[in-house]
Amino acid sequence: MNINNRINFDDALKLYDMDFFELGEFADKKRQELHGKKTYFNINRHINPTNVCADVCKFCAYSATRKNPNQYTMTHEDIMKIVAEVDAHGAKEVHIVSAHNPNVTLDWYLGIFKKIKTAYPHLHVKALTAAEVDFLSRHHGLSYDEVLDLMVENGVDSMPGGGAEIFDEKVRDYICKGKVTSDQWFEIHRKWHERGKKSNVTMLFGHIESRENRIDHMMRIRELQDITGGFNAFIPLVYQTENNYLKIEKPITANEILKTMAIARLVLDNVPNLKAYWVTSTVNLALVAQEFGANDLDGTIEKESINSAAGAKSANGVNLEDFTALIKNSGFTPVERDSVYNEIKVW
Repeated sequence: MNINNRINFDDALKLYDMDFFELGEFADKKRQELHGKKTYFNINRHINPTNVCADVCKFCAYSATRKNPNQYTMTHEDIMKIVAEVDAHGAKEVHIVSAHNPNVTLDWYLGIFKKIKTAYPHLHVKALTAAEVDFLSRHHGLSYDEVLDLMVENGVDSMPGGGAEIFDEKVRDYICKGKVTSDQWFEIHRKWHERGKKSNVTMLFGHIESRENRIDHMMRIRELQDITGGFNAFIPLVYQTENNYLKIEKPITANEILKTMAIARLVLDNVPNLKAYWVTSTVNLALVAQEFGANDLDGTIEKESINSAAGAKSANGVNLEDFTALIKNSGFTPVERDSVYNEIKVW
C-alpha cells in the first residue's frame, strides 16, 4: 500500500480488515511524515454556559430537557468570573459551546464573546458549533451569513467541530432529528472558511453507525477541505453510553477506536491534524492513539460538562505537569500550541 496515494472509498473500507498492527504502522508513518514525534496540546478551558436545549438528540445526556432535570443558564458575570480564573492559570483558549436555549437573547449568546475579547484580547475564543449557528439562525430569523458576521464582529476566532455527529442522513434522522443537517453543517463551515477563519470537524462514532458511514463521513470532509483548506483538525469522538436514549449496551472496543483513528489519518490526507480527544477515549487510549496516527491530545480542559454527563471521566480536566509527563513517557514530545497550531513551547 502506498500511503502517499489518495485512498478511495472502497480501499478505505478494506483498511478495517488489515492486520491491526500493520494498519497502525502505516498511520504512524504518515503521522511522522507530517509531525515527527511531536504531540500537540493547548492550555484551554471548556465552558458550557447552558444546558437548556430546544433540540432532542438521542445520544445526549447533557440536555436538561431529557433525563437531566437540573437546568442551568449562566449569566455573563458567571462566565467572566470563570474566564478571569482561567486567564490567571495561563490558559490560551476558551472553548464555549452551549445547548440550544430558546429562552435567552441573541446578545446572551454573542455578547459574551465581545466582553471576553475586550477584557482579555490575548485569549483565543473558540465558540459556537454549526448546530448552534443553525439554531440561532432559525430562532432569530437570521441568515447563516448574518450569524457568522455577528460572530466575527463579537470576537469569535475559530469554530469547534461539534454537531457533525455522523453525516449520513438516515443515521442522523434517528439520532438527532431536527438538528442541523449534514448539508447545512458543511454550508456553515464553508462560509466560515470563506471569511478566512479556521474550524475543526468531529465525528461521533461507536453507536448505531456502520463502518461505511464513518468512511463516508471522512470522504465528505476531505471534499470540502480540498476546496477551502479551512479545517485545522479532525476529531473522532467516542460515543459515551450512559444516561441517554440510544441504549447502546456495549461500548465500542479499543481495537475499533484505534483502527478508526488510523484510517482517518490515512484517508484525510489534506487535514493536517488528527486529535485523540482524551475526554471521550480516556487518557490512556489517547496516548496509545499517538502510535495510530494521532498527533494532538486537545488540552488540559480544566472542566468539561457535556461528555462527563454521559459517563466520560473528564469533569475536572487534567493537570498540566501530569499531561506533559504522560506524553513524554509514551515516547513523544509534548508541544504546547495555540488554537491554530502555532507552536508556543516544547516541553
